[in-house]
Amino acid sequence: MQTKNKHAATITFLLFFCLVLPIALSLSTVLEPAKIEVSSANPTPLGYTISLSLFVFPMMVLLTWFLRRRDLRLQKQAFKHVMLLLVPTGIILDVLFGHTFFSFDNHHAVIGWMFPALGGGLPVEELVFYLSGFVVVLLFYIWCDEYWFAAYNIPDYVAEGEKVKRILTFHPVSLIVAVFLIVTAVIYKKMFSSSPSGMPWYLMYLVLIGLLPSSGLYPSVRSLINWRAFSFTSLVIVLISLIWEVSLALVYGWWGFRPEAMMGFYIEPWNHLPLEEVILWFAVSYTTIIIYEALKLWKASGKKFRMAFFGVK
Repeated sequence: MQTKNKHAATITFLLFFCLVLPIALSLSTVLEPAKIEVSSANPTPLGYTISLSLFVFPMMVLLTWFLRRRDLRLQKQAFKHVMLLLVPTGIILDVLFGHTFFSFDNHHAVIGWMFPALGGGLPVEELVFYLSGFVVVLLFYIWCDEYWFAAYNIPDYVAEGEKVKRILTFHPVSLIVAVFLIVTAVIYKKMFSSSPSGMPWYLMYLVLIGLLPSSGLYPSVRSLINWRAFSFTSLVIVLISLIWEVSLALVYGWWGFRPEAMMGFYIEPWNHLPLEEVILWFAVSYTTIIIYEALKLWKASGKKFRMAFFGVK
């Protein structure tokens, strides 16, 4: 099973490449992107607020299914720990860097409740997004792993946990990719972008939260990830993001991106979407699922945290 899963990981990344490459080539043919003229001062009343149903509705359905499954005790423990880690982290980072990366100029698209953040208040919808976003990603994966693609999951996680000497290891490829992406982004911004001032802080942030966990956890969980469930979850999140962000948010100004914090590579046919957002669509599933599988492995091992992750008592 582990050997098959390792092959499935390679196939999954090749599948994504086979999809991303022709999409990129097709978008590159657009030399003069169409302009959408919005004549109304308030074209989408409470648009951002109501659009969060894209996350909240499936979250509630999947959460109902998940809570009713009494046999998923181990999965529920890991789910709880992942949420306790990722949701507060996402909110804290938004409080610290929300105004550094984003702008929220369409005040009619939100209910107007603000929560305190560095640089000024942020819409409360941001809190709902960070909560429902992480939850729905992980619930989609768990549902696929335990039901839709259950034939490809690991049937005995306890046995797998006993085999692992320590979960935290070193994956040099993740570190090399992280350094490459950051260096490339800095060079592109300073030498080729239309906004060379500032630094590509948003991409640096995504690389650190996306590849830092995998640099220490990926070797231990690669053969345990249900890659069919992973690919399905990733494609669902990309579909939701295309509808939510490309078709609605950027067109009607629910939020925008500060050019000084972007690397300066924009997908013009997608309403001037920064490349960083496409990276985010994939990174959120990748990071969430890797952390979930690592924590599930820890719980299955029955070991103390230090022993499980570092191999020391």
